[in-house]
Amino acid sequence: MLTNKKILLGISGGIAAYKCAELTRRLTERGAQVRVVMTEGAKAFITQLTMQAVSGNPVSDSLLDPAAEAAMGHIELAKWADLILIAPASADIIARIANGMANDLLATLCLASAAPIILCPAMNQQMWASPATQRNIETLHKDGRFTLGPAHGEQACGDVGAGRMLEPMQIINLLPSFFLPQVLANKNITITAGPTREAIDPVRYISNHSSGKMGYALAQAAQWLGAKVNLISGPTSLETPGGITKISISDAEQMLQAAQEYTQNCDIFISCAAVADYKMKQVAPQKMKKTSDELTLELERNPDILASIASLAQKPFCVGFAAETQNLAHYAKDKMQRKNLDMIIANDVSNQAIGFNSNDNAVTVFWPKGSVEIEQTDKQNLAIHLLQLIAAQYEEK
Repeated sequence: MLTNKKILLGISGGIAAYKCAELTRRLTERGAQVRVVMTEGAKAFITQLTMQAVSGNPVSDSLLDPAAEAAMGHIELAKWADLILIAPASADIIARIANGMANDLLATLCLASAAPIILCPAMNQQMWASPATQRNIETLHKDGRFTLGPAHGEQACGDVGAGRMLEPMQIINLLPSFFLPQVLANKNITITAGPTREAIDPVRYISNHSSGKMGYALAQAAQWLGAKVNLISGPTSLETPGGITKISISDAEQMLQAAQEYTQNCDIFISCAAVADYKMKQVAPQKMKKTSDELTLELERNPDILASIASLAQKPFCVGFAAETQNLAHYAKDKMQRKNLDMIIANDVSNQAIGFNSNDNAVTVFWPKGSVEIEQTDKQNLAIHLLQLIAAQYEEK
């Protein structure tokens, strides 16, 4: 999502400036072009040489650089940027940008650029709580500037409170929303993801090979497209995208209860979890011992979570997944009709290149009046395409 995006990284004075080397490296790994502008204060915490090395571009630091300004360097930089990211944003740079000052290169660029401006505050908790800082933040928001953070935690001075700069990956995970149309703005979306585990005894369970990658990619993409996201997740090793409410569950009954709760005020429900079809009729209270060469387990059907939500009188827009190994279109359409779904996303899990645990996927999407095939791509890119399609069908309905 950041490939070929031109990001102007402004670094102001603060101990969190040390994080900017990793932030820049992570941005360039994702295909972004990064140019760095440093204030005088920033140079006390991290060197220009370091930032030049990780960005691959010369670092700018002076508004009155004769060589750069011979070609109106600050205007060139202002026009070049697709986005201006200021991290860390000290109380000083926040105040100067909020009040339209142009007394150094970074503040001047913010005045001269039409690009979105994002500030990542980083300062002592008392400075952040100061009425003056809060007035400046309010002014920035009124002027159409954006802030990410700050986080709450222990600070370099020993205080604990709000004022920590977000970690580099937290910032990067939020940036794509500034480049994507907000087709899901003001929408509440609930997504289920991952496998369920149905206990056999205290140490064994029935489950499946689902990694949760597709569900988590959908949750991240939904947030990028402007939605408020609740992610109901079975056990996975995946990191929860920042800004998303995660509800951790283990078995199908717990997932059903969470789905019923979080779809009460939900616009769209996406059932991406691989829910175990069966559970033990009676869970053994103690670990089962190997007493014979054969073991018979008595199972019963789990509740159908998607069908339960789709049967509500005031149901959300319901989207299901059909993981099939044969007759893909037939089984997917049948499932969509039987369960009263608004859309179903079918994929062939027999194809190891796009099956469980793969980073890629290819799907065919069906809805009552149409269908579309989406060729193999990475799951994050696929999630964006799917949610844009879901948003369009939701609006038509």
